[in-house]
Amino acid sequence: MNHDQLPTLALSPGEPAGIGPDIVASIATREIPARILCIADPSVIDARARALGINLKIVECAEDDIPPPHSPGTLIIRPINTSVPVVPGNLDQDNAHYVLKCLDIAIAAARNRIVDAIVTGPIHKGVINDAGFAFTGHTEYLAKDMEPRCDPVMMLASGDLRVALATTHIALKDVPGALTISRLANTIKIVGSALKSHFGIRQPRIGVCGLNPHAGENGHFGHEDQDIIAPAIAAADQPDVTLVGPMPADTAFAPAIRPSIDAYIAMYHDQGLPVIKALGFGEIVNITLGLPIVRTSVDHGTATDLAASGNANPGSLLAAINVAIRLSATLKP
Repeated sequence: MNHDQLPTLALSPGEPAGIGPDIVASIATREIPARILCIADPSVIDARARALGINLKIVECAEDDIPPPHSPGTLIIRPINTSVPVVPGNLDQDNAHYVLKCLDIAIAAARNRIVDAIVTGPIHKGVINDAGFAFTGHTEYLAKDMEPRCDPVMMLASGDLRVALATTHIALKDVPGALTISRLANTIKIVGSALKSHFGIRQPRIGVCGLNPHAGENGHFGHEDQDIIAPAIAAADQPDVTLVGPMPADTAFAPAIRPSIDAYIAMYHDQGLPVIKALGFGEIVNITLGLPIVRTSVDHGTATDLAASGNANPGSLLAAINVAIRLSATLKP
């Protein structure tokens, strides 16, 4: 790949008091075949690099500047100031607006085709909500201002194991009410299309988990599997896509079954994600499907107890960057 073909990635480190600045400073020392535009407070990244003993040169750029190809040891930053000084490990809701502003600038850059993809570090949802912003997660936030309107789907991927979610960051008691035939069918269609376009799987097989134990046991353990999930699977029929389900979730991820499934759709956050995180934590990439832009993210939280300790693992961020590079190539006209 020559320099003219290199994708441009907007990199948002996330919560400044967490390990986002640590892993950004760490990956900046690596060889990355892309142009990296970090959107952050330069003083925060510089201070964290110094605390970790990382020799990092920071170069600030203007709003519409296209960064040069990444050079190990140099980080191009579009400067945004935090509201209050950052203390590693100490969350401060006064900096919630800073976190969202960095994300807003990354989204605008992607919409205006200044960058080819967005890669996000970990954020702290509680701090953002405590500051007065209604925020359920990156996935929903990214979709709110998109034109045309879109329905985002959260997928975590590690190698050949991919898990998408029918519902994301809502209370368990609210999951049954959030499941409808039309919404679930749309999620299934988005995943099927993405497996073809993003991952090059010509005839994907999707395993759709049931909601209740044993996928409802013919209605004895709940009606949603028969009344919502099965009809949604029928309504989501697509050429060259095989849909399997409703699958009892306790056996859906068994080693003998996983090789035959290209992606799973779990009905709620903690149905599918514990499986993939148990098998691949630290190497998983969070991918937002259904958007007109490419967005990937890490698979972990802010880990404030590790901030500036030197013990934060940048593996998931590197994986997210690599996937963003690959996906941006598949989605270019």
